Amino acid sequence: MNFQNTILNRIRPSRFIKGEKIATDSVTLNHQRIFILPTKNGLGFVILIVILLLIAFVYQNNLIYILAFLLASVFFVCIIHTFKSLAGLVVKKGKSKAVFAGEPASFTIHLNSDTSNNFPTLRVKTTGQEPHETRLSAQENTAITLYSQTHKRGWHRCQSVIISSIYPLGLFRAWTPINFNQKVLVYPKPFAANPPFPESSINSEGSGIWKKNYEDFFGLNVYQPGDSIRQIHWKTFAKGQGLHSKEFISQENPEIWLDYQQTPGRNKEERLSLLCRWIIEAEKKGLNYGLKLSNTIKTPAKGNHHFSECLEALAIF
Repeated sequence: MNFQNTILNRIRPSRFIKGEKIATDSVTLNHQRIFILPTKNGLGFVILIVILLLIAFVYQNNLIYILAFLLASVFFVCIIHTFKSLAGLVVKKGKSKAVFAGEPASFTIHLNSDTSNNFPTLRVKTTGQEPHETRLSAQENTAITLYSQTHKRGWHRCQSVIISSIYPLGLFRAWTPINFNQKVLVYPKPFAANPPFPESSINSEGSGIWKKNYEDFFGLNVYQPGDSIRQIHWKTFAKGQGLHSKEFISQENPEIWLDYQQTPGRNKEERLSLLCRWIIEAEKKGLNYGLKLSNTIKTPAKGNHHFSECLEALAIF
């Protein structure tokens, strides 16, 4: 029964596409992971050998027999060399950085040659992507970055990584699919416009909230309908740089709270997109900003760590 299960497991179609079970950080390619099949050129080569054998049989020509058997020996020797073009290669997964929705996610793969073998023609790709070609000498390491387009926030998983080779004559293709279960966190796509921060007073807990006054100039924002005419920065308008509003901040309340419930938007994704834009702008301007979601509260702070935590909270919200 165990033997039957082993056979069924070895011939299941998903092994040829997705590979073995989810791999750890490192995989060494061997006979259990490498698959080999003839290419179109290889099948044409077989047809040529068969035709030569038929001609030799009909005309009883020994020279054609010799040629046919010579080509057949080349065909079978190529199987060994094609297998060796992948055998012993060590594949390791690298780190991936978070991106915003709509940007391509990058996945790094490290290829190591810990043996005396050379790997002259390697093709590395993910499902649906163009292959990246490289070569590897003995005791050499290299890193390849694969890209996958993102469309929505949340966790974006990398498809199986497929490493293949048609060395030496292109008669056979050896390949191995590896599933590292790599994933990248995708932040919401930032709101296209740059609306002003929300105005509010001090909340019930006494925390500082963003306020505008006309004492301390802070910067410029794209003019929004409803902004006071006194806030318009006429110098930039006169220079043909568009209509901008002057922005002021109260030194007494330098903190801002970004609250999902109070954020305008037609749907959830538009609200998160606007919050994402405000977080980016607040970090650029060096403000202390807090974030309030229905399941998460981030107290006001600033810096790369706080910036990443807030964007991560938006991504998985």
